[in-house]
Amino acid sequence: MTLDMVQRGDTVRILKIEDPQVRFQAIRFGIGEGTDVRCAEKLPAGPIVLRRGRQEIAIGRDIARTISVEAV
Repeated sequence: MTLDMVQRGDTVRILKIEDPQVRFQAIRFGIGEGTDVRCAEKLPAGPIVLRRGRQEIAIGRDIARTISVEAV
């Protein structure tokens, strides 16, 4: 499953971030492969908002399609 398929409230584990630049940016925000995150919001035709602890990060749909996740 990819990140763009999650629903609001789902908790998922990041399995693989394909793009090296996206992986680097995600790691800067403390989100890397093996990290558990919760979908805080899924805006229609917009970004996926992930929450880890008290931090939130918005991921665009195109990028979300390249991130593999699994349900926790």
